[in-house]
Amino acid sequence: METSAPTPPTSLTDVMRSRHSARRFLPTPLPAEDIRAVLEDAQRAPSNSNTQPWVVHVVSGATRDTLATALLAAFDRGESSPDFTGDYGQGAHLHRSHDHAAAVYGSQGIDRSDRAGRQQALRRNLDFYGAPHTALLFMPVLGDGVRAAGDVGMYAQNFLLSLTARGYRSIPQTMIGQYADTVREVLGVPQDLKLLFAISFGHADHTADTNDLVMHRVPLQESVVVHDTPGVLSA
Repeated sequence: METSAPTPPTSLTDVMRSRHSARRFLPTPLPAEDIRAVLEDAQRAPSNSNTQPWVVHVVSGATRDTLATALLAAFDRGESSPDFTGDYGQGAHLHRSHDHAAAVYGSQGIDRSDRAGRQQALRRNLDFYGAPHTALLFMPVLGDGVRAAGDVGMYAQNFLLSLTARGYRSIPQTMIGQYADTVREVLGVPQDLKLLFAISFGHADHTADTNDLVMHRVPLQESVVVHDTPGVLSA
C-alpha cells in the first residue's frame, strides 16, 4: 500500500500540541534513516547524572510478527507478567482513566456493554495496532527505580515528538509492559532489565476514525500551583 509523504508540523509548539496517539497503522515500513534519526533525537534526553538508563529494542519485520503472536497467546492464556504494578487510586486519576477508556472504545464504535468488542480492542494492542515497528523501553532497576523510570520517560517523550516532527504517528503502550516475561523470552533480554512500555509507530491509517481521537487535557489549575508567579493561571 502506497503512502503519501508525511507532512510534518512547522514549529516546536505545533509538534508538541499536535502529537496524539494513533490506534490504526498502515503496514508500510519507515525508512531506516528516519528511524535512526528518531533514535538519535531520543538519545539527547536528559538523565540523572547522565546515567542514560534506557535500553531500547526496536522490533520490525518477522521478529515483530513473532512477538505479536507470542503476546496474543499469553493474553489468551491469561498469563501476564508485569515488572511494575499499575494503580490509579480512587480519585481524579481513576476517573480520568475511565473517561479515556470510554472515549477510545467509543471512537471504535464499541459500546460499554460490548464485552466481546472490548476484548477484541484489547487484543489489537498486542498486535501493535498494526504498526510495522515498535520500540520496547527497558531499564535497569537503580535504587528504587523511580529516577531511572523518569529518565526513560523523558527519552520516550523525545522519541514521540521526533516522530511527530517527521510526520509519523505513534502510540505509547503500557499494556505491552504487562507481558514483560514474554517480551524478554522472544527478544532474548536479560531478566535484570525491566520493561516499562512500548512505543509503536509508523504511518497512520487516515481512514480509521479512531485516529481522529484527541484526548483532552485538564485545565492548568488542576495540576499547577504557582508561587509568586502572578498572571500565569489567571488567563
